[in-house]
Amino acid sequence: MAVTSAVRYEQEIGDILEQLGGVHKAVAKHGLDPRIIHLVEMRASQINQCGFCIKMHSAEARDAGETNERLDRVIVWRHVRDFNDKEKAALAWTEALTHLDPKTEYAPLRAELKVHFSDKEISVLTTVVCMINLWNRFQISKH
Repeated sequence: MAVTSAVRYEQEIGDILEQLGGVHKAVAKHGLDPRIIHLVEMRASQINQCGFCIKMHSAEARDAGETNERLDRVIVWRHVRDFNDKEKAALAWTEALTHLDPKTEYAPLRAELKVHFSDKEISVLTTVVCMINLWNRFQISKH
């Protein structure tokens, strides 16, 4: 193998990746709206420029009934009317936890989340954001 070849994580740490995949099964048991999950995964993957994940999550979202129009406009969600206030709160949270900026004010973001989500749902949503960022980084490291 060339010294510049991507590491084959699936071969090297398959057991770890399998355990990480189990988090998604646990998340599903908590009942967070799958449409929110798909939007969050798409937006974080866009920010992280993970082409593999964008392709995968857009296909999953379409299979779950999401429209092409909304998926096309996730990147500009603040400037279109396609998304409701709950989705916007989730997308804002996703951006704040994906693009870390020391100037970010988390309290107003949490306040908006609490208008639309329970503490348990916020916990699950935060887990989804953390997991997609983790998966994005695995994939990006293969570029």
